[in-house]
Amino acid sequence: MEFHRTNNILHVKHLLGHRKLENTEIYTHLINFESDEWHVAHAQNLDEENKLIEAGFEYIRYSDKDDVAIYRKRK
Repeated sequence: MEFHRTNNILHVKHLLGHRKLENTEIYTHLINFESDEWHVAHAQNLDEENKLIEAGFEYIRYSDKDDVAIYRKRK
């Protein structure tokens, strides 16, 4: 679940105390997250972006059309 949250396999390898990356890869494929739901938010300025990041949101992309940064966080 930590890998799915962070998308950082080296971080997960360290957390699990594995010496070989192959051992960690076994665990990253055990859970199916296809039906996960997300909270989606947008920020129009730096202060709003900081608040979203502090609340655990991750940056997704910038919408030139709407002039906002789009963030998401698992429900």
